Amino acid sequence: MASPNSLIPAIFLFILSCWYLGGSQLSHAQNDAIKPGKVLSYSQQLVSADGRFRLGFFNIGSPDHGYLGIWYTNDTFNFRVWVANREKPVSVGKGNLTMDADGLLKILHDGGSPIPLNANKTAPNSIATLEKSGNFVVKELNPDGSTKRMLWESFDYPTNTLLPGMKLGINYKTGQKWTLTSWLTSQIPSAGGFSLEWNLTTNGTRRLIMRHRGDTYWLSGMGSNSNSVNLVMSSNAGYYNFSYVSNKNEGYYSYSAPGMRISRLVLTPDGQLADFPTPAFVSGIMCFGYSSAQGCVQQKSPNCRTSSQKFEQRRGYFISSSPHLDENLSVNLFDCMDRCWSDCSCVGYTTLHNNGTGCRFYSGDFVEEKASNLEQFYVLTDMPKTGEPRRKKGVWRIWIIVAPVGALAISIWACFLWRKKLQWDQDRDRESTLFNLTSSRRSGDTYEIMNNGKEGHDLKIFNFHSIVAATDNFSTENKLGEGGFGPVYKGNLPEGQEIAVKRLSRSSGQGLVEFKNELILIAKLQHTNLVRLLGCCVEGDEKMLIYEYMPNKSLDFFLFDLQKRKLLNWEQRYNIIEGITQGLLYLHKYSRLRIIHRDLKASNILLDNDMNPKISDFGIARVFGRNDAEAKTQRVVGTYGYMSPEYAMRGKFSEKSDVYSFGVLMLEILSGQKNNGIDHPEHALNLVGYAWELWREGRGLQLIDSTLVESHSDHQILRCIHVGLLCVQEFAVDRPTMSGAISMLANETWPLPSPKQVAYSTKRNLAEESSHKEEESCSTSITITEMDPR
Repeated sequence: MASPNSLIPAIFLFILSCWYLGGSQLSHAQNDAIKPGKVLSYSQQLVSADGRFRLGFFNIGSPDHGYLGIWYTNDTFNFRVWVANREKPVSVGKGNLTMDADGLLKILHDGGSPIPLNANKTAPNSIATLEKSGNFVVKELNPDGSTKRMLWESFDYPTNTLLPGMKLGINYKTGQKWTLTSWLTSQIPSAGGFSLEWNLTTNGTRRLIMRHRGDTYWLSGMGSNSNSVNLVMSSNAGYYNFSYVSNKNEGYYSYSAPGMRISRLVLTPDGQLADFPTPAFVSGIMCFGYSSAQGCVQQKSPNCRTSSQKFEQRRGYFISSSPHLDENLSVNLFDCMDRCWSDCSCVGYTTLHNNGTGCRFYSGDFVEEKASNLEQFYVLTDMPKTGEPRRKKGVWRIWIIVAPVGALAISIWACFLWRKKLQWDQDRDRESTLFNLTSSRRSGDTYEIMNNGKEGHDLKIFNFHSIVAATDNFSTENKLGEGGFGPVYKGNLPEGQEIAVKRLSRSSGQGLVEFKNELILIAKLQHTNLVRLLGCCVEGDEKMLIYEYMPNKSLDFFLFDLQKRKLLNWEQRYNIIEGITQGLLYLHKYSRLRIIHRDLKASNILLDNDMNPKISDFGIARVFGRNDAEAKTQRVVGTYGYMSPEYAMRGKFSEKSDVYSFGVLMLEILSGQKNNGIDHPEHALNLVGYAWELWREGRGLQLIDSTLVESHSDHQILRCIHVGLLCVQEFAVDRPTMSGAISMLANETWPLPSPKQVAYSTKRNLAEESSHKEEESCSTSITITEMDPR
């Protein structure tokens, strides 16, 4: 019998082999494929059969944004050669990749709809594989496991990188174009300003074309009937084999690189075309301005610029100038340079945000200093022409002329400085006013929790004259409407951006408290289904909020007009419902602050160019602590027809108050009728009560808007009506949360509870409500809030 000591090595080897065969494989990457029902979690990876490529989730730049991408296993820089969700990042650690039974490959994540990869290209018995070429493909299989057909491949949707075997060109049969698009910055994978395409002209010539924001920027050398393209790629050029294909089905440019060597052609955010591993450039920033470099397409420059001028990086500071800011998160350093070059008053620029987006433009004098603690800027410089002689004679004559001119210049300069001081004083007053607006310490105010009021300084402050110019002096032609806050105007900023300006009326029922409330709250809320606040204008008695412009106005503009609501088909209405749910869920659960909106209604749902909904008007919204269940106010404000009974009658509000308003709004979207616009011949019912009566009698589909015709799903609409009635139940405790409502709408097989008695469905309830009816606009009275702990 073996001794205990002799068994130790055997036991150790047994445990080690179990770990290697089991646990180690679980902790590392999966194989090279995903089958229906399988999940690739955020921490897992697919590895191609030869181990050359990996596919998995990663985050770069922002600690909050995660992406699904592909990279070379042995690339020390982990450069991502393809990104699946470049425009829709997921929360880090919260996403996974899966394939359903129908063969749909999709990214699932918290707080948003699934992100499909191969939508409309699915089939049962499919498999997704990371191939040795780095191509991620979805194939339909035959019963014997062989490939029946190719359904989808990542090579058809390139991002900023061309791998060997990928194509640049077009499929004439399907219309599929293969084009590279740069990242916005080196840390942000979303689409930037540069694109690269392969062009085949009618006379048989071929070339690569780089564009910047749609304008031709650079052209490769022409090719004719040769087997290669006149494209120089540094010392590696002889290593690559360039080719093209042109037939009735497709025309494209491609290249190959033998062996297992890492190779890629990358379009960088600043318009450079680099090959790896040696970052040599085919084209780059030299194409800017008056550059005559080979392949550059000369851009039209303003008359104020000369061929001797260019931007150079300098360390120092600008004097006598406040920067003009552009907070646009979709522009990068090159865009800033392009715009500064085209603006004759601009002499310097840099990016605004730490992630390399946005712009700061300067028009004052620049003082260069070498101190390392000073910021670096890109400054316009004049370079001396080659061979230009220096003039040394007649210097004393120059001084005779220069002296009096200098004295006059000093006087003008002194006057200029005096005027700038006045401007600085005005700017300081505006900053001080804004600080006071965002740092109130009154007990019960929303903004006392906002980090001592300092958060407000992230806002862009517009001066009054710029808003007057943008709105054509608040002309009636630019007036979009008027609410309790005051009139709203459309405007155009000098750089072309369209804005909406809410101007606080001196006679408005909404006062400084509501202005401050909306200013602080919406500035800190960032969600695709919330309207975006660009900044504000606070000057004297003038107080204005500046928003992104919504070209399709508000939901009530379409919904309650007999002709216009015909434009809203069922798919659009359901998309609007889904968007509102996501916006409310963000307010209640995922935003930096826990917000109760308190005035959710059709007129406060704005629609963008694609009819996507955005919740607006946070003037009477309130912040809840994470452990607070409900609050009570001494002054009920809101809109008749959307207020929950506990709020309208007792002043109590909570998340369930917003849920009630959402339920009313959903029933309005389904029926095309206002809640308080139903005229029932036999009963004093509003829309909520009418829907309840129809539901109890099994006639729920009679609620549907007659203009929807056949463009809807009866099952889906009945489920929406069911969820809507659950949201408007009389007692708040019976209503679902917004996360519950979203689950009920999304999971169509999930059984729903029967709705209980809804609010305001009887004559008694309507009489009680009418006694508590409030005006449409908010009161100027201060709302005092008491928090009831759980």
